Amino acid sequence: MITSAKFVISNSDVRKCPNDNRPEFAFIGRSNVGKSSLINMLTRNGQLAKTSSKPGKTLLINHFLINSSYYIVDLPGYGFARQSKGTISELQRIITSYILQRPNLYNLFLLIDCRLTPQNVDLQFMRFLGENQVPFSIVFTKSDKLSTTTLDANIKSYMNTLAEEWDPLPPTFITSSTKGKGRDELIEYIEHCLTLA
Repeated sequence: MITSAKFVISNSDVRKCPNDNRPEFAFIGRSNVGKSSLINMLTRNGQLAKTSSKPGKTLLINHFLINSSYYIVDLPGYGFARQSKGTISELQRIITSYILQRPNLYNLFLLIDCRLTPQNVDLQFMRFLGENQVPFSIVFTKSDKLSTTTLDANIKSYMNTLAEEWDPLPPTFITSSTKGKGRDELIEYIEHCLTLA
């Protein structure tokens, strides 16, 4: 369970991340996928991660200390076409340097909007993670926006697409920040990862 959560630092340089060697669980996804809302739902602190109606607002690596024992890390979103080429390039640098150079990254949670069919930008990102042996899980967001029947069909279709390239499939979670769905499962998974350290 999560009993405490506090903001620690924001920066754009992986070398300036906390140096206390606590485990880190990072969250990433396309812009407007509901990343900050999910973090706030997990910690039950609606003010912890900044949310915005405008996509592409998270431009830094944000560290939140959980239970004084590990970090949740809010990474910049990707795939927002309206950003300048310079901003997109800088975000790619920030994301790539963190993922490849951060030794205490235990798991990367990749957020996917459950209403969408598989997007090339997400599939390519998964390939990048696989090629670099980065442990990741898939978190389907916004499940409250669909009926149960449509949700089940969308998830099944998505996983069938992934099965064409992935064996075994990465762990998956279905969430709703509005309804609190998936909170217990995600926290239990984080706690399980910590026991394997």
